Amino acid sequence: MTKKLVMSLLGMGLLGASGLAMAQDAAPALDSGDTAWMLTSTLLVILMTIPGLALFYGGLGRSKNMLSVLMQVFVVFSLISLLWAIYGFSLTFVGEGTFFGGFGALFLSGITPDTLSAVLKTIPEYVFVAFQGTFAAITTALIVGSFAERIKFSAVVIFSILWFTFSYIPIAHMVWGGGLLGGDGALDFAGGTVVHINAGVAGLVGAYVIGKRLGYGKEAFTPHSLTLTMVGASLLWVGWFGFNAGSAGAANGGAGLAFINTVLATSAATLSWIAGEALHKGKASMLGAASGAVAGLVAVTPAAGFVGPMGSIVLGLIAGVVCLWGVGGLKRMLGADDAFDVFGVHGVGGIVGAILTGVFAAPGLGGTGGLTPETFAMGAQVLIQVKSVLITIVWSAVVAFIAYKIADLTVGLRVSQEAEREGLDITSHGETAYTR
Repeated sequence: MTKKLVMSLLGMGLLGASGLAMAQDAAPALDSGDTAWMLTSTLLVILMTIPGLALFYGGLGRSKNMLSVLMQVFVVFSLISLLWAIYGFSLTFVGEGTFFGGFGALFLSGITPDTLSAVLKTIPEYVFVAFQGTFAAITTALIVGSFAERIKFSAVVIFSILWFTFSYIPIAHMVWGGGLLGGDGALDFAGGTVVHINAGVAGLVGAYVIGKRLGYGKEAFTPHSLTLTMVGASLLWVGWFGFNAGSAGAANGGAGLAFINTVLATSAATLSWIAGEALHKGKASMLGAASGAVAGLVAVTPAAGFVGPMGSIVLGLIAGVVCLWGVGGLKRMLGADDAFDVFGVHGVGGIVGAILTGVFAAPGLGGTGGLTPETFAMGAQVLIQVKSVLITIVWSAVVAFIAYKIADLTVGLRVSQEAEREGLDITSHGETAYTR
């Protein structure tokens, strides 16, 4: 196992610093407890996507677009799951290139039910492939919330293929697969850069390229079902335990740390968001509580296995307030119609979480000390974190812009004004979510 790959796995949380020698020297041996936990974690991440993310987004839209949002999330998840098995896994985790992996496991060749993961060594390779595939799928599906209610379904499919291939895969490889950033010592336990900043930036670019919805700024685009949004947010929270605690890669103390941090940071962000909302608007809303919870989940994702419980609370308190500004003041400054605030929550929350991971991972603040507890230096680690954030922002923005333009040139990005007014449920899919 190369030094760069070891550093990447440590930064992801798939190896504890104390497990370094074992990862290098121990013979692979199936562990039924680790396998059971990783199967459960994979299932939880699927739950947080379908139905969790789909219902969260669906409730935020108008009733005439409900099914279009559900359809986009459902199909994107299915599409990326297949592409992950065909070439995504190989280009991410097989090979040691700077930006991409290799072709050694195309179509999952060489993997059998008896093959143990070369990364984790205690679970079947198929389980690791499936777990990582859910990350790829939900990341791409997150972008749907930015351009909802006005994009062609065919354009969503084309964009998703291109962005997954040229943004998700290289960023995931650079951070987790032994590429550029992981080898530098970047800490990203479960996807602050790979998932949330990556998707958030792509969503913001899409909001600019596709343009604003008809009537934006003149009409009230209120969520049609905050009940469904709350249910979706709750499923996201439940599923996120697979996302974060599953990224420990085993049923161990690291998973326990990530688990409790996911509870605490999310709770803190929920309270700080509604407190800020109450101070600003005079009332705390259910939408604010749900959004705050997601903000906390996003912010703790890169930090979950590296910070202590008290650090996760502070991180959540900060994320709730900053993301509240992200969907309000910052959104007005940017002037983009990011329909469901993908950048304001996932992009901003991911940036906050990724950078502050370098702060709260400090042993003096209750953290684990990251990859090198004995020599951990907060300033140096924060600089590494900032570098990974900036590279992710630029990479995702460039790839997203090109992918949107290719989709526009091939099938066109946006539905007609008549179709947008009538609603995408009928005009794109020939059905409605509700009978009248």
